[in-house]
Amino acid sequence: MSVTSPAAPLTIQRPNVTSVGTIVWLGSEVMFFAGLFAMYFSLRAGAPDLWANDTQILNVPFALVNTLILVASSFTAQFGVFAAERMQARRTGPSPAKWGMIEWFFLTYVMGAIFVAGQVWEYATLVSEGVSLSSNSYGSAFYITTGFHALHVTGGLIAFLLVIGRAYAAKNFGHREATSAIVVSYYWHFVDVVWIGLFLVVYVLK
Repeated sequence: MSVTSPAAPLTIQRPNVTSVGTIVWLGSEVMFFAGLFAMYFSLRAGAPDLWANDTQILNVPFALVNTLILVASSFTAQFGVFAAERMQARRTGPSPAKWGMIEWFFLTYVMGAIFVAGQVWEYATLVSEGVSLSSNSYGSAFYITTGFHALHVTGGLIAFLLVIGRAYAAKNFGHREATSAIVVSYYWHFVDVVWIGLFLVVYVLK
């Protein structure tokens, strides 16, 4: 007489609450920026001559370089995620191939800070040429759309510092620290994609 062994209990793989919450929050951010894009297009449709005149002041080559810096920072952030996934917080050698999450995220932070500094310099230049937030509808649309994005980038920079500090403080770099790194990378990729859309709309499709 054969005896059948009891079936092993089924284990349900539940999604990570932090990751799910971040994705839901980013969904709301998509709606927020969609509203900004809609505002920009509405104002441009109401004043095409103003747009044709004021967009000539924009320094497109400078904005392109600044954009490439931000896009490159998405790649460095992802390399940091790869290091976090293999539970490598710090570098094991001098070459970038041996860098850990901290080194890649710090490089990402520097590149993001350069982008924000470039935005501030561009704002100062435009204000000196008469394009300000209150100058006309174009100035309002330009500063509101790009300014809110700059605030989001600044928030991402703060998040990178918090993740780096948490990695330094942790005695053992584990799943919790790796999850934090992954969540921050989601946000950073999001702000990069949004900026690509803004660059195309504001600087290319003038």
